[in-house]
Amino acid sequence: MEDVIFKRRSVRSYTDQQVTKEQEEKLLRAAMAAPSARNLQPWEFIVMRDKSNFEKIMSVHPYSKMLKEASLAIIVCGNEERNLEGLPYWHVDCAAAIQNILLEVTNLGLGAVWLGVYPREERMEQIAKICELPNHIKPLGIVSVGCPKNHPEPADRYDASKVHFEKW
Repeated sequence: MEDVIFKRRSVRSYTDQQVTKEQEEKLLRAAMAAPSARNLQPWEFIVMRDKSNFEKIMSVHPYSKMLKEASLAIIVCGNEERNLEGLPYWHVDCAAAIQNILLEVTNLGLGAVWLGVYPREERMEQIAKICELPNHIKPLGIVSVGCPKNHPEPADRYDASKVHFEKW
């Protein structure tokens, strides 16, 4: 797993090769293996392959142009009815699900990038409209997935100055 964590990179350019249904299921299984507060698993997933839906997203999300080449998009949403004691942990739980998708993407030799939706209200509203989400389902992010045109080199982002022991 260490290799997967350190090899994971954002990939925005894809070949014409399609992500298989088997790979798609592995990504969703990885997402649902994420930890969540009190194991409430507040996530819901919209899986898209239809290019007309990608066009709709590209028309409202300014950083989504890579969907033009993507094979698959997974919109990760949180179910507000699954809050912990009224506290909205759904966004952190769904972020963990997205990270698991990104790690499994790397494990499968695919490429992906996380497109932020939450907490930008205008993006949330537009994506909710495109996906016809009920009011209690909130979009957190979109994962654009495809077969990468190239594999970016791993980056060493360790910064000892950001590590504090016992106190600041």
